[in-house]
Amino acid sequence: MIHKIGQVMLYVNDQEASAKFWTEKVGFVITSESAPTDGQRWIEIAPTKDSATKFVLQDKVAVAKMQPEMNLGTPSILLYGENLDAMYEDFKSKGITVGDLIDVPNMGRVFNFADNENNYFAILQK
Repeated sequence: MIHKIGQVMLYVNDQEASAKFWTEKVGFVITSESAPTDGQRWIEIAPTKDSATKFVLQDKVAVAKMQPEMNLGTPSILLYGENLDAMYEDFKSKGITVGDLIDVPNMGRVFNFADNENNYFAILQK
């Protein structure tokens, strides 16, 4: 039986720029990373060091060469956060592209944002 989600792969064009975006602008931390070998490198990031679920930044070109049949699209991810008003203003002040901060009936307040490669994610405050 599956008991938790461990990692979500994010296939990116520029791992360094993506890691910088997530750590410097969003506030994630790097939890581990591999040394580059044979074109393979990954950077594991998460909201905190002890987060159960982590994102792994994978090089899109390298993965496509190894597994051309793989879907390298960005998954639709909903993150949970607190104090959305402050987070929304913080993201805007850092130059992050954000959508409107809205109330969704039976869910809560939410806004979406784009990463450095124009992939969109959403943050919900329940």
